[in-house]
Formats: sequence, structure tokens, C-alpha cells
Amino acid sequence: MGEGLLSLDVTYSGNHPKGTAMLKRLAAALGCLSLALGGAMAIAPTAQATPQACYYYVLEQHPGANEEVAERACRIGGKGGTEHFRACYAELRRDYVPALVAGEACRRAARA
Repeated sequence: MGEGLLSLDVTYSGNHPKGTAMLKRLAAALGCLSLALGGAMAIAPTAQATPQACYYYVLEQHPGANEEVAERACRIGGKGGTEHFRACYAELRRDYVPALVAGEACRRAARA
């Protein structure tokens, strides 16, 4: 169990593509919620200026991304500055997140 992540073990026995997509979205939403409850949330964040926005954006745009890697990268990016942006970007790219998605996600994490 990762730091601040909720563990969700759901078994889907059907081969329905919408069911699989729904489970991925549910997992992304719960992961975003766990980030907020884990202390990464600012007192009055805007929807697009937080590590949660970064995290949710990564999982929405690249559903195959590792949730723990996305969380770690977005927390790093949320510290702001060029160095943290680059570290966030490198972390996401190591997990094969597309360059445009990684760049936008890290920008969302750093906005204050």
C-alpha cells in the first residue's frame, strides 16, 4: 500500500470495455481523493493548481499509468520551480506517460 493511496481491489468478470473504463475512472477518482486526504491539498486550492489536478490529469489522459508513480511525481512537481518540474516530468516519462501529458500534468501541479 502506497503512501496516501487507498487500496481498491475490484474484480470484474465480464469483458465489457465500458466496465473496465469505469473501474479505471473510479480508481483515478479514489486516488485523487486519497491525495486530498493525505495532506497534499492546500487550504483553498483551485481546481487546476494542485498536485491532485496533476494526478487526476495523468490518470485520465493515460489510464495505464502507475498510480504510485503519478502520485510521487505530482507531489514533487507541486513544490514548484524548474528543478521540481523537471523531476516530475522525468518521473512520469520513466513510466511511459506521453511527453505532452507529462508536461501539462507537471505544469498543473506547480501552478499556485
